[in-house]
Amino acid sequence: MNRIQERFRALRQGGRPALVPFITAGDPEPAATVELMHELVRAGADLIELGVPFTDPMADGPVIQHASERALAHGVSLRDVLGMVAEFRSSDPETPVILMGYLNPVEAMGYAEYARRAAEAGVDGSLVVDMPPEEAGDFLEACRERGLETIFLVAPTTAEERMDLICRAAGGFVYYVSLKGVTGSDQLDVSVLGEKLGQIRRHTDVPVGIGFGIKDAATAAAVGRLADAVVVGSALVSRIEAHGADRERLRREVHGFIGELRQALDRE
Repeated sequence: MNRIQERFRALRQGGRPALVPFITAGDPEPAATVELMHELVRAGADLIELGVPFTDPMADGPVIQHASERALAHGVSLRDVLGMVAEFRSSDPETPVILMGYLNPVEAMGYAEYARRAAEAGVDGSLVVDMPPEEAGDFLEACRERGLETIFLVAPTTAEERMDLICRAAGGFVYYVSLKGVTGSDQLDVSVLGEKLGQIRRHTDVPVGIGFGIKDAATAAAVGRLADAVVVGSALVSRIEAHGADRERLRREVHGFIGELRQALDRE
């Protein structure tokens, strides 16, 4: 059982949903990433989703696209991101870390080499957005050999048959994309989520997380009543963009925002 599974088991015993903030590694600058990861944990994060910057992040809206651009301007690569995780892990042996990114950098490194380096750095799981489960066999095998979980996305438009395939391949948790479109959209309709989560849960016992469209404490609390995990990305990354030039102000803003989400989830 790796850190992701252990964390969800503990949260379920306590009747609490996981809070999973997303940040892009290297944004606003490489030296800030590990510091921000620790701040997220201090503020109440249960898992961290760390974005690997990429030139064409097709599932991401403008906020996260710009974060990738800022990180890439500093030359941040997949190897650099793994180094950041290793630095974080040296003083935090417990918080699960999931890398979120795209296939090209992983293929360039090689599946087996990626899995080895990720496991050695202290990564617990991967979400490769543009790798469908139908084509993920070799990647899944390489990750499983190293004890890494592989998270897959389910969309509102996913057919029942394909949902079953995704759920059988998924580890760690199933990530339900709560709306059509890209990250940062503000059209989240919580009223329709319960039925879709029930449909997913008929196919798997793996926890189900919801992301896309969660922008404040109210939407986080509403989603937390239904899901095992609440993933927040663009709303957090927009604060990093706004305050990245002032590290102390950035720390306070990140801590305050994540703290608000944590308190809202714990009140439910």
